Amino acid sequence: MNDIEKESNPPELAYSSESLSVAAREDGVSAAYEAKSRLINEHLQNEIGFGRYQLQLFILTGLGWAADNIWLQGVAIILPQVQSELHPVRVEFTTLSLYVGLILGASTWGILADLIGRRLSFNITLFIAGVFGVAAGGANNFTTLASLVACVGFGVGGNLPVDGAIFLEFIPKSHQWLLTLLSAWWALGQLFASLIAWPLIGNFSCTSANDCPKSSNMGWRYTFYVLGGVTLIMWILRYVVFDLQESPKYLIGRGQDEKAIKVLQHIARVNGRTLSLTAESLRKASGTQDAASTPLTTRQLIQQSFSSVSLSHVKPLFSTRRLAINTTITIALWGLIGLAYPLFNGFITLYLTTQVPSDSSISTTYRNYSIISVMGVPGSIIACLVVDWSRKNRSAFAMGGRKVTMAVSTALTGVFLFLFTTSKTNAAVLGYSCASGLTQNAMYGVLYAYTPEVFPAPHRGTGDALCSAFNRITGILAPVIKIVTTTAAGTAANGSANGPIFVSASLFLVAAILMLFLPIEVNIQSFKKLPSDEIGLFRLLEKQPYE
Repeated sequence: MNDIEKESNPPELAYSSESLSVAAREDGVSAAYEAKSRLINEHLQNEIGFGRYQLQLFILTGLGWAADNIWLQGVAIILPQVQSELHPVRVEFTTLSLYVGLILGASTWGILADLIGRRLSFNITLFIAGVFGVAAGGANNFTTLASLVACVGFGVGGNLPVDGAIFLEFIPKSHQWLLTLLSAWWALGQLFASLIAWPLIGNFSCTSANDCPKSSNMGWRYTFYVLGGVTLIMWILRYVVFDLQESPKYLIGRGQDEKAIKVLQHIARVNGRTLSLTAESLRKASGTQDAASTPLTTRQLIQQSFSSVSLSHVKPLFSTRRLAINTTITIALWGLIGLAYPLFNGFITLYLTTQVPSDSSISTTYRNYSIISVMGVPGSIIACLVVDWSRKNRSAFAMGGRKVTMAVSTALTGVFLFLFTTSKTNAAVLGYSCASGLTQNAMYGVLYAYTPEVFPAPHRGTGDALCSAFNRITGILAPVIKIVTTTAAGTAANGSANGPIFVSASLFLVAAILMLFLPIEVNIQSFKKLPSDEIGLFRLLEKQPYE
């Protein structure tokens, strides 16, 4: 929450030691960190601003979000062809393997972001995903494919928790609405995967599972080669082309004020601005006049970080009653949606094939999937516009910003999925799928923005990691439910062909109700309504003491 503050002038403000101590204690950080963070936020807003550096970072973090959905959808796309060629006992085990990797990746890279910095996680995740993605395209048996897909998940699983935290910590308050717009990249990832798969799988796939050798079923392999190659290009852009700086919030949390100032000066130069903030100003603001400590080597930093691994980054997320409730509900929401989303989208090509069997050619299936993917993009844009409007609009019709936007879009997703189960024609299947695609991306757009904003900056990576990991942990149940409720051919087991979709729709509706009980609304006007005993927690958000 340290990154959310009211725009104000001038960049230097005085804060009482009492208000700093209260805010810091309630926010789970030290008073010294709180004071430094406020000062950095002021200069980020009023001097550095939003410029070339943030624009490049928006594109590169957006590519990371796109990569996450590229591989989620990439695995869903190939399932019918893998089933025809490799004849696994259950093709859903491919999705299960992906989620095993995603769980490990989300936990590992998110927590590492708080322990040894954001840069390592940011730079290495896409490389891992790209290499193993290309390798998966050459798998000759199902066991090898599932193992390599799990490795892809381990790499790409760290993107969402790390990229969101990095982007939020480098942008000024005036442009934080762009965090919601980042979800458009996630939708673009699905669109890209579908447009690659449509011609490749449509033209290079066997038509019968009874006669489907590798030589006549190369479409899904070509798809993985392309997706893996594009992911490696994304990694090159991140690691070679763009000079990512370590987060100044992470550096001041480690007592490396001089390095934090150098990072901010670098960003100011890239943006064509001048920075007046100095390390001495940081120490003065925090009430400590000692010189910065001797910088640690990379090896020392890693040793120090892992020697103190404990609940130190988890406990602050539950340091007050309101923060504890909000953290608990937020994690629960990620879990519910983590199961609901893949229950439908993780097997969407199978549903498109089996819902109306009379018109389920390969070309028709992937054409429809591409149309559904196109509809996801405006969903993210609509979410961004609604959130930004409600943030600025002070009237009663603003309706609370993120919470209501999330709840409405999530509830509509559940409704459209229920309607999908009633589809008897290809047009109805396509229509309800497009509608749910629109509302799902709107929901995710707001949720992705809301989550990192409500966690204290020093513990943001861990908070995001917990949400992302729980999202993947529940997601691993999706293929299990699919396996239990349908046969290997995707038809009904005990008369429940639409069983997974019913479960998915129900979970979306439950999540929508739960969203309304979130106690923290990331809207500046809402903080003025807090009880007096909790105002200390959010004083930093207003950037000036309450009268």
